[in-house]
Amino acid sequence: MSSETIHTDDLPSTDYDAITELLGNRVIDREEHGNAEAVVIRPDDVQDVLYALRDNAGFDHCSCLTAQEYDDRFESIYHLRSFDEPTRELGVVVPTPKDQPVSQTATPVYETANWHEREAYDLVGIEYAGHPDLRRILLPETWQGHPLRLDYDQERHQVVALREHVNPIESDRRAADSDQVGETSAVDAPVDEPSSSDTETMFLNIGPHHPATHGVLHLETTLDGEQVADVTPDIGYLHRCEEQMCQQGTYRHKIIPYSNRWDYTANLPNEWAVARPIEDLADIDVPEYAQVLRTMATEFGRMLGHFLAVGTFALDVYGDFTAIFQYAFRDRELVQNILEDLTGQRMMFYYFRIGGVAWDLPEPREEFFEKIRAFLDQLPSVLEEYHNLLTRNEVFQIRCVNTGVLEPETAKQYGCTGPVARGSGVEYDLRRDDPYGYYDQLDWNVVTEDGCDNYARVLVRLREVEESANIIRQCVDRLEAWPADDRTIQSNVPRTLKPDPDTEIYRAVESAKGELGVYIRSDGTDTPARFKIRSPCFHNLSALPEMSEGEYVPDLIASLGSLDLVLGSVDR
Repeated sequence: MSSETIHTDDLPSTDYDAITELLGNRVIDREEHGNAEAVVIRPDDVQDVLYALRDNAGFDHCSCLTAQEYDDRFESIYHLRSFDEPTRELGVVVPTPKDQPVSQTATPVYETANWHEREAYDLVGIEYAGHPDLRRILLPETWQGHPLRLDYDQERHQVVALREHVNPIESDRRAADSDQVGETSAVDAPVDEPSSSDTETMFLNIGPHHPATHGVLHLETTLDGEQVADVTPDIGYLHRCEEQMCQQGTYRHKIIPYSNRWDYTANLPNEWAVARPIEDLADIDVPEYAQVLRTMATEFGRMLGHFLAVGTFALDVYGDFTAIFQYAFRDRELVQNILEDLTGQRMMFYYFRIGGVAWDLPEPREEFFEKIRAFLDQLPSVLEEYHNLLTRNEVFQIRCVNTGVLEPETAKQYGCTGPVARGSGVEYDLRRDDPYGYYDQLDWNVVTEDGCDNYARVLVRLREVEESANIIRQCVDRLEAWPADDRTIQSNVPRTLKPDPDTEIYRAVESAKGELGVYIRSDGTDTPARFKIRSPCFHNLSALPEMSEGEYVPDLIASLGSLDLVLGSVDR
């Protein structure tokens, strides 16, 4: 059951013996993963164990759930962190037998487990007893089989039949007078006749093809009068199969290019999310010079995402296409010009390589530095334009202040990260809290706002552009002064990477949307046995019902836009 130890010297200072003592005989084994130790528990002890870890050991962040199948068992791994101390990590491994893959749900402990367990049921076929809504989340309900099972035939074609649907508001019908026979329900009452019911509900489909959903997203919305009584995000329209494709690609060259397609609006952090766990698995060190190049490039990538998020959000909330939307694309184009000079690509960059980066700065270096500095020098006045046109705009404020409220503890329960969480005052940023690259050598600040609303999330993104500029300027200063004979862009990496079998790791980076994590399990070959993507958009979207209840439909659209979703990242 136990896996090999990787980088044990780098394990966080979590007292695993104390955790084992806290859990007592509910721990049946211990494992050491590349990022943290893990405890193995019985499938009917899930809630007791997770409650104890959350309430008594401080693991209040269920970062990810990985479901997988072995030859002799199924397995669910809850990857736990602490929001206050993110380097405190713990895995909770729940094995279940092959003939009865049933495990207790973790949803009462961590609300984010709701969607995670539905995905695990959908793709792997593990059932979670007591789950409030255990049904498929990515595939149609009529799909046959579970695509990530070992015996699933990936080549078999399916004809997915349409299900005969009942009236979606049938369960909401309210009798006008239960003592009368043949009475008219509130929703059936004629429009010009008053209803004796207190409320009237209406079911409204928003999407999946709707300009404000930023992709194929279907919102099943129930209205009580003009207010949102309930909204259920319906995802899975893309079926991108990214995890399966990564499991078929080699570590050395064929996985990082896929990552650019996950969040294609700010995709350089995606490349780091793949490189980081592979480099740890294979015990590969990245040269310091390459770390500076990675950090600079990634912050430009963060700017790409934030400019687009602000521009499209203005379009969502008050239809501003000619000003903010165009300004955002103007500035995004300037960043793309710089990244095109650096990477040779304008959108799908593929600049990262295992062990470093593809190449050094373009020549002449001085000209490239001047181009960057010219952009950074004009950025303060540019951001002032955004504030004048957007955040100080009275219409924008009316639409955004005190709408889409997401309280800090609710954000944590849903696993929200990035500007969505930091806009609710949750000071969680992996660049600082779980340092990688060159971030711990630089002087910069984590941006938070306490408004908890749509307005606060916009402020966070604009202020983060300032911090990205601060980080980039420091990187440029170091690159300019770097000795010419010490500009190593890649370490010596074997042509074929084959990490030791039964080693596994979860690593994450701070993308423009939040925590982007990757779990990898090696089987000793040059391709992963399991590759799991932790998408920040997936988690942030799951919190939309909490932000929208009691709001009006336009507020729902604003809340959705404030999440800065990419559906390719949600569906993966």
